[in-house]
Amino acid sequence: MSNNDETRREDLNYPNSDYDGNGGGKGPLLKRILIWVAGVSLLLFVAGTALFFYYASSAPKVSYNELASQNTTTIYDANDKVISRLGAQKRDYAKADQIPDNLKHAVVAIEDRRFYKHHGVDIRRILGAATNNIIGRSDGMQGGSTLTQQLVKLSVFSTAASDRTFKRKAQEAWLAINVERHFSKNQILTFYINKVYMGNGVYGMKTAAQYYFGKNLNDLDLSQLALLAGMPQSPTYYNPLASNTKYATERRNEVLNAMVRSNYITKSQAQSAAQDSVTDGLDPNHGDVESSDTNVKEKIVDPYVKEVMTQLSALGYDPNRDGLQVHTNMDLGAQKHLYNAANNEVAFQGNNMQAGVAVTNPHNGQVVAMLGGRHTGNVIYGLDRAVQENRSSGSAAKPLMDYGPAIEYLQWPTFKTVSDTKFYWPGTDKVLHDFDNKYKGNMTMRSALVESRNVPAIRTLQEVGISRATDFLKGLGISQKKPYNLQNGIGLYISPLKMSAAYAAFANGGTYYKPYYIDSITTQDGKTRNFSPSGKRAMSKATAYMMTDMLKGVFTNSQSTGTAAHMSGVNQAGKTGTTNFPGSNQSGVMDSWMAGYTKNYSVAVWTGFDHPFNNGAINSAYERTAVLLYKSIMQYLDNENHASDWKMPDTVEAVRVNGKRQLVIKDSKWALMYGAWTDDDESSASSESKNSESSNSISESRTVESILNSSSKTEESSASSSSAPASSSAPANTTQPNNNH
Repeated sequence: MSNNDETRREDLNYPNSDYDGNGGGKGPLLKRILIWVAGVSLLLFVAGTALFFYYASSAPKVSYNELASQNTTTIYDANDKVISRLGAQKRDYAKADQIPDNLKHAVVAIEDRRFYKHHGVDIRRILGAATNNIIGRSDGMQGGSTLTQQLVKLSVFSTAASDRTFKRKAQEAWLAINVERHFSKNQILTFYINKVYMGNGVYGMKTAAQYYFGKNLNDLDLSQLALLAGMPQSPTYYNPLASNTKYATERRNEVLNAMVRSNYITKSQAQSAAQDSVTDGLDPNHGDVESSDTNVKEKIVDPYVKEVMTQLSALGYDPNRDGLQVHTNMDLGAQKHLYNAANNEVAFQGNNMQAGVAVTNPHNGQVVAMLGGRHTGNVIYGLDRAVQENRSSGSAAKPLMDYGPAIEYLQWPTFKTVSDTKFYWPGTDKVLHDFDNKYKGNMTMRSALVESRNVPAIRTLQEVGISRATDFLKGLGISQKKPYNLQNGIGLYISPLKMSAAYAAFANGGTYYKPYYIDSITTQDGKTRNFSPSGKRAMSKATAYMMTDMLKGVFTNSQSTGTAAHMSGVNQAGKTGTTNFPGSNQSGVMDSWMAGYTKNYSVAVWTGFDHPFNNGAINSAYERTAVLLYKSIMQYLDNENHASDWKMPDTVEAVRVNGKRQLVIKDSKWALMYGAWTDDDESSASSESKNSESSNSISESRTVESILNSSSKTEESSASSSSAPASSSAPANTTQPNNNH
């Protein structure tokens, strides 16, 4: 080996060499990486800037009127009549010289301490807020938005979660910069102070001064001004009228401390103001704040507006801040009639007896009208009994859980024999009774439903099975966390709204529509969001028609409990329901229901006491109050929009059984055994009594039916076994009444 070779080998092993084995050194590689990172960063910056200006170019315009106006969410009925303005109080606009310096200083200190230094967007503030979010520290700044950006958002955009996009943020920043170019800081601050939501339907701090303290802004002390300045972040949370004022106090003190940090007040002034209670000086009469006239009394539309507010919030909007135009599905005439009927027309067992009512459109699920309660006083957004699910429906559950599924899954005809004989809840010695404590033996399904017999309903549910009954209920928008059991066949815990929507599926031929209140929402930037119905088939047309045909008898059969709601010329079907006190011999009922429908409307009514174990039972004189309230609203509705009778689908056949018109599913085993119902039969029937058949008038069909039953024994045994363990026994602690009707 030559010396030159050794030298080259030593060079290769030199410990401080930058040689990387690829013809280059570490220095050049690092340099290339840095250049690449810088290039990518520059490219991203250029792309981000280009995207920012692209989005900014499509930003909506913002005018003086939009900045100076006070946000109002306006709610309309289905005919574009204003029914409510959120924040209906009279609004006092504070001119710049009417705003105390301490209030301006308080707002700037807590919301945007660099307000007088930036030009609409504060990069330093954005970076500081981001850092604070990362390390979890808060120093009083409310995120990265400046006061100007907040003003733009309140004036032009909504606060919906769907609007929290880079595009919207870019437009918001661009508009903030432009606002700062055209308006002074003092004007911007004045706009903001007059626009913010202050809780309890109040907008603007001058109006809030009257509402909370009954004074003008200039008459408030430092503590009160600091309280008002801190409220916009969360008006409900920091409300001095709340039962717990801890959070209002903490927020007020936070504002005072921020004013000290910004050198607007001294520490001793802040400490002195912090000694005052936030409840000092509150005016229970709310000063001279008055209601704006919408020509509609808030009490009449209150439950409906409450549910609209709930739906808006669920969609991500803030109805108190966003200045929305909300068009609803309310029929104001029906809403007024319903309110008047419940409060003035129909007799109730005293003012404490309550009601919850929901009216829906079977064609699309629109909520037409709603009653949340009676004699509610001046409560705003109070308890809405139309959507409460804590009361049992009684026998109004039978079409939904028992007989509807029997037709749908077992193809039962309306004359199917059912047994009304002594019945023990499976696995117990408890006997199921009816309201009359009697048994009627064998009867048709039609008679059992119309006369509201309990035992046949439960025996029907046993044959259907809990599993299939549960599926049927789900198709109608009804569910619960716990598994259903046999007792639910004569009592579901359900709201009037869900009851109305479920019965609507019978009315329209078997399609379920989820009920909804809002037709469209228009935000301040002029964008409109429309809502359209989305139906889902819940049952066959045959099931819907056959159930409707039977439920017509509830209004015409003398053995039924719904005859008080009969109206000549009104094509309607429905079911009553009552519940007794569990485990008690107390007379009277705990709940009374009426659910009924035409082709155009579905109405569900609940009546009872909020606290039945304290207020007592509904006595016999008022058990039909629900029926009479139903009749009043349905008569009004049908007069406004008369419904024709239902047309039998081609999947159903009318047959003659014991001289009576009955229905079967076409081509089913039952259809083969009887002759068709003819026009001559119809003429003969019309000259006779309109009452339904006697419950004992099935002797002719019994022989044929027994043959059919024996041939399908395996099928029906299977149906019964599908009820699963939950249906094999009654609950250990019975809370469901057992003599509903």
